[in-house]
Amino acid sequence: TAAVRAHLRTSSRAQRRARADPKLVSTNGRSGDVTRTRTGGWQTQTAIQSVGMLMGTVSAVGQGTLAPDREKSQDLDVAPASEQWKGPARVKPSISIPGESSLFLNKVCNAGPLTPVPSYVAIEAHPLNQLVQSLFRAKMVQAIGKDVSSSGYEAIIELTRKLNAQGTPRQTQVKTVAILASLFPGWLPAAFKVIFSNPFPTFSCQMNAWATAVSTQWLMGPCTVNDVEVDGGQMGVSHGVKVERCRYLEAAGCAAVCVNSCKVPTQEFFSEHMGLPLTMTPNYEDFSCQFAFGKTPGPAAEDTAYKSPCFGQCPTRQREAALGSQQPVCHRVPPAV
Repeated sequence: TAAVRAHLRTSSRAQRRARADPKLVSTNGRSGDVTRTRTGGWQTQTAIQSVGMLMGTVSAVGQGTLAPDREKSQDLDVAPASEQWKGPARVKPSISIPGESSLFLNKVCNAGPLTPVPSYVAIEAHPLNQLVQSLFRAKMVQAIGKDVSSSGYEAIIELTRKLNAQGTPRQTQVKTVAILASLFPGWLPAAFKVIFSNPFPTFSCQMNAWATAVSTQWLMGPCTVNDVEVDGGQMGVSHGVKVERCRYLEAAGCAAVCVNSCKVPTQEFFSEHMGLPLTMTPNYEDFSCQFAFGKTPGPAAEDTAYKSPCFGQCPTRQREAALGSQQPVCHRVPPAV
């Protein structure tokens, strides 16, 4: 710090000399940028050098190479290391970005947007949505073996939780594929594969994208058809569906429900029953989801949906914690293999 104070005193003398003898210097229009124009060769940029020295001192204090005591810090107008700004606090860390450390991925934190849940009254009031929701509930009850006392969308979520609690993650996926298939006449998926998917894959992808966007908003919320990358690296025009904020994921509050009751079984249904590859990419930061018809899913080990920790708002985790469990659990996402 003594060297720094000496440098500041030298810089001040240089500025005074510049003001006393304006013929010696040219400021080039920049405050504190002083350059000798005659022979002698000295050059100083007092403001820039002083700021640079101060920044170096702050860095040294933060790294512990300088003693962060109050007396030395006040000489340089630098706060002690304990009071220095260490960057913005990460209130709700990302949980679905690849490359994060294993320590970070093991944290339990709330997922999804911080804004209030939107209203779905207008969507639920549509007759088509009411019809599809009633049909979907009936097929879920048939697969589970019993109904619930709740009504409307709440019943769908309650049935989903019961389905996830009945068996292994794979068993949940298989049952959900069967539920999706039961929504259609038995002959339709196979016929669609032969008549449309095989001879007209582009048209079939576009048709299913539009059908998904129209018929599932009661389940997932507002969504739009968009262009996405498909197999071969090409751009598939109107091959995608962008879910703005998945109602199903937000209401369930569970990453495993997303994987086992939606993502994996839906991909399998379209691939095996409809003859169309589909990749679904949920975003656990904003609860959006991107459907890409015509794109084959990559290996599960590379899918960030399989790397999500338990959501802080997971009902099962909260229930176990309330009962005094030292290791709150949730319906887990199956290991990526």
